[in-house]
Amino acid sequence: MKRRSLPVAAALAATAALLLTACGSGDDSSKDNDKIAGADTSDTTTSASPSATGAASRPQVTLPDDLTDTFENWKTGDATQDAVLADVAKRVDTTNYAITEGNAELPALSFYYSGTALADAKDWVQSIVKDGYSITGANRYYNPKVDVFDASSAGVVYCEDQSKAYAKDRKSEKVYKTAATDKSYVLYTSRLEKNKQGVWQTTKLTSERGHKSCTP
Repeated sequence: MKRRSLPVAAALAATAALLLTACGSGDDSSKDNDKIAGADTSDTTTSASPSATGAASRPQVTLPDDLTDTFENWKTGDATQDAVLADVAKRVDTTNYAITEGNAELPALSFYYSGTALADAKDWVQSIVKDGYSITGANRYYNPKVDVFDASSAGVVYCEDQSKAYAKDRKSEKVYKTAATDKSYVLYTSRLEKNKQGVWQTTKLTSERGHKSCTP
């Protein structure tokens, strides 16, 4: 067997670490959300993470200067749907913050996740940190579609563009830049439950790379 050189092996490992930031459990998608998968929106407004609404005081999360999360079309005009989307955005920021901090036990994770989704999120963060990587660059989240099932449950499908996000070595801070491919675009399907504090917590999250509804 031909041995890979260390730089190539390191680059492949870094790419794998970045792929892990698409937090989910594989290519599955909830049947409850099939009807909203891949839906497009026409609004082109771009914003940072929207402010969540509700009685509970949301944790303050500030991403490092070398990492940005941008949320496009993240307003619908419907109060309930916008509250759901706001907590989804906060959950995304919190997950990425936990990765940059190297802290899979960040208390804010259990604020926005519950059940198996919380366990999965902690495992994802820990796996990236264990391999010695963080993330840097720009993540873009777009094409959200919300389906409110009832007063306490909802589904959200959305896309992520990771073409300008990269793995970064935690010790050396070396950035492993890779060319964009269809795999740089990820479709997420999530289920959320509203808790007693009014927070829309993610209880299920799956992802699929290269889905045609997300690729350019």
